Amino acid sequence: MAAAEPSARKRRPKGHFAAAAGRAKRPRGGGRQLEAGMRGILITCNMNERKCVGEAYSLLGEYGDLLYGPEQFPDPEERLSGSDREEDEDDVEAALRKEVGQIRASTEQKLQRFQSVESGANNVVFIRTRGIEPENLVHHILKDMHATKKKKTRVILRMLPVSGTCKAFMEDMKKYTETFFEPWFKAPNKGTFQIVYKARNNSHMSREEVIKELAGVVGSLNPENKVDLNNPQYTVVVEIIKNVCCLSVVRDYVLFRKYNLQEVVKSNKDNTQQNPSCLTEEQNSKVVKPETEEEEKSSEVKQENKNQGEIQAEPKRNDVLTV
Repeated sequence: MAAAEPSARKRRPKGHFAAAAGRAKRPRGGGRQLEAGMRGILITCNMNERKCVGEAYSLLGEYGDLLYGPEQFPDPEERLSGSDREEDEDDVEAALRKEVGQIRASTEQKLQRFQSVESGANNVVFIRTRGIEPENLVHHILKDMHATKKKKTRVILRMLPVSGTCKAFMEDMKKYTETFFEPWFKAPNKGTFQIVYKARNNSHMSREEVIKELAGVVGSLNPENKVDLNNPQYTVVVEIIKNVCCLSVVRDYVLFRKYNLQEVVKSNKDNTQQNPSCLTEEQNSKVVKPETEEEEKSSEVKQENKNQGEIQAEPKRNDVLTV
């Protein structure tokens, strides 16, 4: 009886193993991945990505409702087609399909304004946005937290707006930024700027080349645009993950501690009472020390300076634009 048992086992079809392999390779984002053309918010966290996503939805939802008003979700019943309404409710299978469709439709609607997608890097979350301006929303969040000194997150570290994305190849980046930089740097607009660069899971891009080429694009839009590492009006943030380049141009990068939500709520006697966009030259001359990739994780969760809350450092390596 025992000898006949192995031969009696059913052989699994070849398709079974192919399907299993496909499921194993499927990204955590449920098939949604960061790609060129997306806009949103890039968030770094301290090891707990699931909790980071939850905190992000809560924080972004709170301030999104304040700035743009609550989202209006249509009644799921109104989304059903006429044929769906006429299905026989006594049919268990049809009723189940209807219920699943309603849940799916409701979920898609609730994620319309903010939707988490797979970033392609560990300890990095990307929240795709629709119908809002990421840079305005994030600046408003940091400005409020800086003024109130009220800590609202536990695992979120930095929150960077991503106003545009393109493929992470030099020619693509140059062509894209010629248009992308126009609202800030094309004549008659002008300003002082610096460039900060970070690459994750990407080895084919050169830090020096990216900074040099993008600085050239800014200069070509208006020769009056000048580099300023101490008190820049704008900071060009370049975040590369795999083959996607995330770009943004932000204000108050130094004041808001490199857009670090853990650091911005800490006391600073020199600028607590100041308007973020109207700092004196002396107060805004303190720059945040650029960090290497290895140092960033540890330094983001530590107090950068305990002596009167000031941060003093000189740029090192090529994390910021040098002249």
